[in-house]
Amino acid sequence: MQTLCILGSTGSIGKSTLDVVRLHPEKFDIVSLSAHSSVELMFAQCLEFRPNKVVMVSTKHAKALASKLVAANLSDIEVTSGTSALETIAQAPSTDTVMAAIVGASGLLPTLAAVKAGKKVLLANKEALVTSGAIFIDAVKQSGAQLLPIDSEHNAIFQCLPLNAQQQPGYCDLPNEGVSKILLTGSGGPFRTWQLDELEKVTPDQACAHPNWDMGRKISVDSATMMNKGLEFIEAKWLFNLEPDDIQVVLHPQSTIHSMVQYKDGSVIAQMGNPDMRTPIAHALSFPQRIESGVAPFDFFAAKSLEFEAVDFDKYPNLKLAIEACKSGQGACTALNAANEIAVDAFLNEKIKFTDIVKINETSVNKFVSEKVTSIEDVVALDNNVRIFAQSLVTEPKH
Repeated sequence: MQTLCILGSTGSIGKSTLDVVRLHPEKFDIVSLSAHSSVELMFAQCLEFRPNKVVMVSTKHAKALASKLVAANLSDIEVTSGTSALETIAQAPSTDTVMAAIVGASGLLPTLAAVKAGKKVLLANKEALVTSGAIFIDAVKQSGAQLLPIDSEHNAIFQCLPLNAQQQPGYCDLPNEGVSKILLTGSGGPFRTWQLDELEKVTPDQACAHPNWDMGRKISVDSATMMNKGLEFIEAKWLFNLEPDDIQVVLHPQSTIHSMVQYKDGSVIAQMGNPDMRTPIAHALSFPQRIESGVAPFDFFAAKSLEFEAVDFDKYPNLKLAIEACKSGQGACTALNAANEIAVDAFLNEKIKFTDIVKINETSVNKFVSEKVTSIEDVVALDNNVRIFAQSLVTEPKH
């Protein structure tokens, strides 16, 4: 019986994780859950899974949840609040496995706490590696934590690697294992066939209508700009101990092949399946075994043809910016992530145009690219400074 802490249990990944757990009550015990402010959904999760502890980051919403639990005779479930409480449940001795599914940089410190405590860490929070890179991987090395990627692309790459490389995430030697290149696939999002001059008028709802995946709004916008692929590019560098030139992004509109590994002998191994996050979640939860995920088997006869295209960087300047940041160093990567979170939020709230996202990101990276990042304190400070600067670039739309 694995004991689980799910950081971000009311989000898309958190809910999918609970879907898998629901299929295997004999294998998993939910010890703790966290959310920001989704009281009703968290209450429903508490009724079903009976965790020992729950963290609501918002104090007001923590009080509301506690009241509901008392009224339902579930006062034995401890409710705490605040960001430091996330670190407490992530490193608690009662937990074996931590699903790190908090979106954005706010997931960094609790994920790092789980790593330092030597947990089995299921990494759905790509920002943890994007913002802290070597610091994060060094912590994995020192603690002996088991790191398993949840992003469909990184999980696909992981599944296509030799066993020896799977056992050394962050410090494997892929060239020595016969690997020549990682092929990171991306759908191209909802605007792949749009003309450049049409992108200026994109609405938040259009950007969030992903053709294949069901995701949260922030990640959906990142997919539309392909910043999501850029962040995954940076994450892949750290997860698989690669140089940027060892990673190639390939457009694959059907999202059937989730990524590929190219070997020196000419072989290319691909992982494929229906686009459903329960597949990588079930894989990581049960690794090295395999368990039922609830995802329908892939039907080859109903499948469309598999298409592959080169990336048009004029259409996806955020992806180009991320690849350049990866080559520039940690300061650029941390700045890019922070600026992008501010810019996407501004776009979703209709304060800027879709095409302004890259302008804010690029201006912020250029300003902070030379910042030295050698400790987690440096990461947090830089992240905060970039957010203030990026926010100053956000202007109300001119009607």
